[in-house]
Amino acid sequence: MAQGVVKSYDPNTGNGIVILDTDKTEVFLAPGSLKGSIFRTLRQGQRVNFDIEQRDEIPTIVNIRIGQDKY
Repeated sequence: MAQGVVKSYDPNTGNGIVILDTDKTEVFLAPGSLKGSIFRTLRQGQRVNFDIEQRDEIPTIVNIRIGQDKY
């Protein structure tokens, strides 16, 4: 499980970017990534937990959850 902060999110397209806590790299939040989660939208600066999987050679966020790890 990875952890990071939302850099940007467009609720109209579902696209976004999250910055990883570990190495400050940016990971893509693809349309549909919020499906099945409690989220309907994300805000800049919001802390989230998630898993990362490769989709078409691009690291993409899946299984997004709110808050910090172990809370």
